[in-house]
Amino acid sequence: MKFCTVINCMDGRIQLPVIQYLQTYFKAEFVDSITEAGPIAGLAQGGADPRTDGILKKLRVSADLHRSLGLAVVAHYDCAGNPVEKEVQLEQLKASIKFLREVGPNLEIIGLWVDADHRVHKMY
Repeated sequence: MKFCTVINCMDGRIQLPVIQYLQTYFKAEFVDSITEAGPIAGLAQGGADPRTDGILKKLRVSADLHRSLGLAVVAHYDCAGNPVEKEVQLEQLKASIKFLREVGPNLEIIGLWVDADHRVHKMY
């Protein structure tokens, strides 16, 4: 069985398009989903956000026990948990990836944007 991992917003509108994209991108059968409301807002702050420890613990389970092939971090339009402009979210996404590369497992990490039509775009 092949797994990949996603750190995604809990918003149900974007779950399925992201899962389908990642199954193709990483050639994975299963996608381990770590969800929070607007997780990139916290990850961009590094260890300063209280949600970060929980996200990292879940990420280690996916990486170590499921031998995840890669990790995606997601930002999206109309985020209720992180109600800032797209440009701000993309900066947070970039900072989140940088942080995860420093402290997370050694995985390929990509950053995705989901637009208002639920299309997934690889940004980083």
